[in-house]
Amino acid sequence: MENSKELSTWLDDLKLEHPLVIAGPCSAETEEQVLKIAHELKDSDVSYFRAGIWKPRTRPGNFEGVGALGLKWLQKVKAETGLKTATEVANRAHVELALEHDIDLLWIGARSTVSPFIVQEIADALEGTDKIVLIKNPVNPDLALWLGAVERLSSANIKNLGVIHRGFSTYEKSKYRNNPEWQLAIELQTRFPDLPLINDPSHITGRRDMVFDVCQTALDLNFDGLMIETHYDPDNAWSDAAQQITPKTLIQYTKDLKIRKESTTEADYTSELQNLRAQIDVADNQLLDTLGKRMKVAEAIGALKKEKNVAVLQSKRWNEILGKMVLEGEQHNLSEEFILKLFKAIHQESINHQKQILKS
Repeated sequence: MENSKELSTWLDDLKLEHPLVIAGPCSAETEEQVLKIAHELKDSDVSYFRAGIWKPRTRPGNFEGVGALGLKWLQKVKAETGLKTATEVANRAHVELALEHDIDLLWIGARSTVSPFIVQEIADALEGTDKIVLIKNPVNPDLALWLGAVERLSSANIKNLGVIHRGFSTYEKSKYRNNPEWQLAIELQTRFPDLPLINDPSHITGRRDMVFDVCQTALDLNFDGLMIETHYDPDNAWSDAAQQITPKTLIQYTKDLKIRKESTTEADYTSELQNLRAQIDVADNQLLDTLGKRMKVAEAIGALKKEKNVAVLQSKRWNEILGKMVLEGEQHNLSEEFILKLFKAIHQESINHQKQILKS
């Protein structure tokens, strides 16, 4: 991959000629599995080899990691391949064991970030460390909670901080395992441009066939790096099999992904334009999702009208909506002409959907 934007100190110290890449299996399963994947990633753009040692699962009974034994396997990875190592920590005991085994990068998972008590315990255990510490976004889309975790760790005199965007849970069905909610990551990046921002496409998508597109969107939005789950036999992985890709695929992705950043004035314009366009793409996708949800509600209304033998067009209700939207549009600096055209088109599409229900 081509040169990324100028990064903050700890990333800059790595002297990378491409965005940071953290890769490895969701879970360390066996010593053989860990070392095989590491050796396949040895001569690639990967800088940190990641593996889950302690795996917090949603429900008990699933594979919950090999525990401290896996830390010795990570030590072998570093000795045999030169790759730096990374793992997740969720309490003081994890931190102490990870530091004892000289793990280079620690991250706090989404389930831990939701609890200020857990974050504070980890911050106290890491106080003053020069290790890199990354904080995943909390499970729910709560920017303040995410930033609160960063502030707790910063207050513990931990200098080498960064964040991981892994998407957010939702009760609504989506094509994503965790909705990216890109606007939250964009807002964080805008408010704290020097805080390294890493994207985790594996947990966002939950599907390996979508990983590349999410990686490209993240890089278009000026993310500083990627954390990608990688396994030599993904289908038979002990956890999160559907979202892992092979080392060979990862290496190809790093060649195909485009980083649109140059140092000349004209290229700076192109880079900024690409970033803004990527934000528009995100907003457009959200608009389509919202419109799709609106039409499903319209169809439900159509079914109710059919059951009660009520006419599709309700003029009083429609005029109330239109007047309300014109007033609210003004607050968003949207002209009355635009609002009228937009909502008339939406209304017509809703009528079409309801007519189909009545005819069925």
